[in-house]
Amino acid sequence: MTENFWKLLIPMALTTYLVRMIPFAFFRSQIHSKFIRDFLYYVPYCVLGAMTVPYIFYAGGSTVASIAGFAVAFVMAYFRFSLLSVAGAACAVAYVAEIALKFIF
Repeated sequence: MTENFWKLLIPMALTTYLVRMIPFAFFRSQIHSKFIRDFLYYVPYCVLGAMTVPYIFYAGGSTVASIAGFAVAFVMAYFRFSLLSVAGAACAVAYVAEIALKFIF
């Protein structure tokens, strides 16, 4: 488990830090291109999402329970609930769905 943690943490840290550090190191003046500024702003979120979302479906014991938790998180995030409430509700729904699936099957 610890080895998997470091495999996920190090690329995430490098991408989030390097993408934000490189412009400061190489550009002395403000970047005027809206495209480049937007690109540098959104890259860390894209990388974190690309690393996190696929793992969501295999983290629990059941893919169906994971999908239920993801669906709840997606809907709550769409309606701009806080990060803590989204994470808590997604975990709770996935947990309840996991228990319900054990009783059904």
